[in-house]
Amino acid sequence: MNTQAPVCACGIVLVLLLLLTVPRTATAQKNDIDIYSLTVDSKVSSRFAHTVVTSRVVNRADTAQEATFQVELPKKAFITNFSMIIDGVTYPGNIKEKAAAQKQYSEAVARGESAGLVKATGRKMEQFQVSVSVAPAAKVTFELVYEELLKRHLGVYELLLKVRPQQLVKHLQMDIHIFEPQGISVLETESTFLTNELAGALTTSQNKTKAHIRFKPTLSQQQKSPEQQDTVVDGNFIVRYDVNRTISGGSIQIENGYFVHYFAPEGLPSIPKNVIFVIDKSGSMQGKKIQQTREALIKILDDLSPKDQFNLVSFSREITQWKPSLMPASEENVEKAKSYTSSIQAHGGTNINGAMLMAVQLLDKANQEELLPSGSVSLIILLTDGDPTVGETNPKEIQKNVQGAIGGQYSLFCLGFGFDVSYAFLEKLALDNGGLARRIYEDSDSALQLQDFYQEVANPLLTAVAFEYPSNAVEEVTQDNFRLLFKGSEMVVAGKLRDQSPDVLSAKVSGQLLMQNITFQTEAEVAEQEKEFQSPKYIFHNFMERLWAYLTIQQLLEQIVSASDAEKQALETRALGLSLNYSFVTPLTSMVVTKPEGQEESQVVEKPVEDENIHRDIPSGHDVFRSQAMGNRKFRITGSISAESWYTSRGRLRGQVYDMTPDLGVDFFVPFLLSSAPSGPDGVSHGVDLGIEGTSPALPASIQAPPFILPLPGQSVDRLCVDIKHSQGPMTLLSDPDQGVEVTGQYEMEKARFSWIEVTFKNLQLQVRASPEHVVVTRNRRSSVYKWKETLFSVMPGLKMTMDEAGLLLLSSPDRVTIGLLFWDGPGQGLRLLLQDTGRFSSHVSGTLGQFYQDVLWEPPAADDDSKRTLRVQGHDHSATRKLKLDYQETAPGAEISCWSVEL
Repeated sequence: MNTQAPVCACGIVLVLLLLLTVPRTATAQKNDIDIYSLTVDSKVSSRFAHTVVTSRVVNRADTAQEATFQVELPKKAFITNFSMIIDGVTYPGNIKEKAAAQKQYSEAVARGESAGLVKATGRKMEQFQVSVSVAPAAKVTFELVYEELLKRHLGVYELLLKVRPQQLVKHLQMDIHIFEPQGISVLETESTFLTNELAGALTTSQNKTKAHIRFKPTLSQQQKSPEQQDTVVDGNFIVRYDVNRTISGGSIQIENGYFVHYFAPEGLPSIPKNVIFVIDKSGSMQGKKIQQTREALIKILDDLSPKDQFNLVSFSREITQWKPSLMPASEENVEKAKSYTSSIQAHGGTNINGAMLMAVQLLDKANQEELLPSGSVSLIILLTDGDPTVGETNPKEIQKNVQGAIGGQYSLFCLGFGFDVSYAFLEKLALDNGGLARRIYEDSDSALQLQDFYQEVANPLLTAVAFEYPSNAVEEVTQDNFRLLFKGSEMVVAGKLRDQSPDVLSAKVSGQLLMQNITFQTEAEVAEQEKEFQSPKYIFHNFMERLWAYLTIQQLLEQIVSASDAEKQALETRALGLSLNYSFVTPLTSMVVTKPEGQEESQVVEKPVEDENIHRDIPSGHDVFRSQAMGNRKFRITGSISAESWYTSRGRLRGQVYDMTPDLGVDFFVPFLLSSAPSGPDGVSHGVDLGIEGTSPALPASIQAPPFILPLPGQSVDRLCVDIKHSQGPMTLLSDPDQGVEVTGQYEMEKARFSWIEVTFKNLQLQVRASPEHVVVTRNRRSSVYKWKETLFSVMPGLKMTMDEAGLLLLSSPDRVTIGLLFWDGPGQGLRLLLQDTGRFSSHVSGTLGQFYQDVLWEPPAADDDSKRTLRVQGHDHSATRKLKLDYQETAPGAEISCWSVEL
C-alpha cells in the first residue's frame, strides 16, 4: 500500500449549540416557544463519540409560531440521523446520493429557500439548522445524531459541547459517558459558564476505565439572579482526557467482529529535523499578518532542538534564502535567524512555485553533500496568504512541479493564512507530498495558531511505520502505512475480523528510529476483548463497525484530493456506498428533511466542503447569534457576530448587562474554564471586586498607579509601591523554588509599562503569559488564548485560575502565594501584578520583587522629615518616600492611597 500522510493530530471538538429564538422584549413574561426539555447524551466508546441532541418544545402562544433548531457540530463529524416528531407524527431525514436529492435541492433553491441546512461557522464547526411552524399548544421533538472519531492532539482527546438555550429550561441535562479499556489517565472538565454557584449542578464519577460527567442544573441554578428570567447557561462545556499506554504503545480492541488498533508509543526520543521555512512576504501580508508571522517564527526558532538543521526562504516577486545551505540550530545561528526574521518586510507579488523549488533545492544540495544526519526527517513548512501571481501561476502546474521535485523524499506542510488563498490548492499540494494543510485564521491569536501547528510536528518519533496482521485473521483494513508519527498524536487502524479468525489477534508495528528498525508486538484475546464492551450504559450498538466505516470514508475522501482523474471514480464509488450503507451525511450524500403538509415540501442537508470563500464573512472568534422579530410574533436567526468585537462597546455593572448598541438584542458569551480537580478548602475564589459602580471623581493627572503594590508580611508599615526606573531586557520579578513558581517580565522604559509578564508553575508544566492584548495559558505544549475581561474559571490539581469581568486574573492554591495579573486601564495604563498571602513565600524567594520578602529592615524615619525612610534589603539600602499613588487593585480609575515609594 502506498505510504500516506503522516499522523498529525488536529484539535478536534464536538460542539453543540441549541438556539430556539424567542422574544427579547423586556416586558415578555414567558417565551411563546418554550423549551421544556433539552438533553445531550454523548457516549465516547474507545475514542468514537456518538452524540444525541434532543429538544422538546411547546408553543404556548395562541397563534402559530416558528421554532428554529440549531446545533453546531465539528467539521469532521458526520450527521447520521435527524427527525422531528410533531403531534405524534415522525418526520425523518432520509440520506440519499446527492444526485438523487438534486431535484428537491433545485426546487428549494427555485422557491428562494435556503436549501443547505448545514453551513460552516467559526474555525472548527458546522451549523445545522431547521425551522418548523408550530400550531398553538402543539409540541415538537427535535433529535439530531452525529458521530466522530476523536483524534489525539498534543497528548489529549477533547470533546466540546456548546449550550445556548437562551431561556430557562425545566429539564436541562447533559450526560457524557466515556469508556476506554486502556484506562483513563487524565480527565478534566472546563466550562465557559460555570460559576461556584452553578458548579453544584456538575457531577463527575470515574473509575479505572469509565467516566460519567453529568450537568443537570435546576431552574433556580440557571437564573442569572432571582429577579431575572435570563439563563446563565450560555457557552462551552469541554471534556478533555487521555488514556494509559503500555510499553508496546499499542492497544487492540474488538467488538462485534470488528477491531481497532491504537498506536502511540511513549518514551521514544525525537528524531532530528531538517526544516525549511518558506514564508510569504508579498504585499498582501503587510500589516498585522507579517507582524504575527515574524512573532510566531521567532518563537518557533527558539523551540528548535540543537540537533536540528534549518533555513529560511522568504518570497514575494523575488525569492530570498537566509543562508546558502542548511544551518545547525545552534544558539548563535538561531539568534542570527531571529534577527533576520525581524527584518522581513512585506511587498510585491507571490512566487510560490519558485520559492518551493528553492526550498527543495536546499534539501537536495544538503543530501547530495551528505550533510543530512542519518535517520533525520526533512520537512518543508510553507506559509502563504494568497494565490500565485508571479512566475508559474497555474495551480496544477505548481503542484506537478513541486511533487516532481520532492520525489517522495521530504514532507510538505502548507499553512493558508486567511481566506484569499485557495485551500484546495494547498491541501492537494500537501497531501501529494506526505503532509497536510491547515488554515490559519486572521485573528489576534494568529501567531499562536502558527506556534501550535509547529508543536504538532516539532517532535517526529518514527518514520515508515507499517502495521501487519495475519492474512487469515483480518480483512478490509484501513490505511496501514504511515510516513511519520509525531509526539502527542496517535495512529489508528481498523478492520474486520474474518469468519474463521484465530482466537488471538496479533499485530506487528514496525518503523524506523534513527536508521534503526524497531518493532512493537501486540496481541488481543478476541473473546476477552468482546466482553469489554458489553455494558450498554457506556456504548452504543455496533460502534466499532461504525468507527471502521467512519475512518474508511474519511481516508477515502482524503485520497480523492490527491488522486488522478482515473482513480477518483473508484474511490468516490466506494465512499458513497459506505456513506449510504451507514447513513452518514458526507460530501457525497445528502439528507432530505421532510416537513408536515402545507409547509416547505423538503429541505436538503449537505456536508459543506472547505473552500476559499465559505468563511469570508464569518468571524473567527466565538460565534454569537442575534434574533429579532420577523413579522407578527415570529423569530428566527438573522445573522452572526463575533463576541470579541463587542467588548469595546459593551460593559457590565455588577452582573447587570448594559448595552450601548440599541435594538440588536445581542447576547455574547465569554469563556470560563473548569477542571474536575478539587478547588480550595472553601471552594471559593477570593478575588478582588472590581465591579463598576457609578462614576468615580477625576483624580489629578500627576498621580499614577505604580507598576507594583506589595503587601509586606510582618511589617507595621502599610504597603510598598515599587517604580521601575532602570531596566534592561527581561527581569526575574519573583522566583521561589520551594513553591515551584517563577514570575518574569519585560519592562519598556520608554512606555513606562510591561510588554509582558509571565508566571511559570514548574511542577504543573503550566505557563500564564500576559500581554496588553491577551492572556495565553500553555500547559503541556497546548496553548489557549483569552482576551482581558473574558471570564475564566479553571480548577486543576494544585491550581485554581479565575478571571472576573473586570479582567483580574487570579492564580491561587491553598499552599501557594496567590498571584494576580491585571490589565489596568486607568491612569498609568498597563499590566499590573498583585500578590496575596505573601506570608507563604519560602526563605529561598528571590528576584526584583522577591527580595522584599527576605530579611527586610526599616530604619526609623528621619528626624526632620517623617515622609522619608531607609529600607535595607539583603545588605542594600533603598530610599523610601511617602507618596500619593493610585491603587490599581480598586475600581478604575483607582483610589488614591498613601504608600512608601521605592525606585529600582
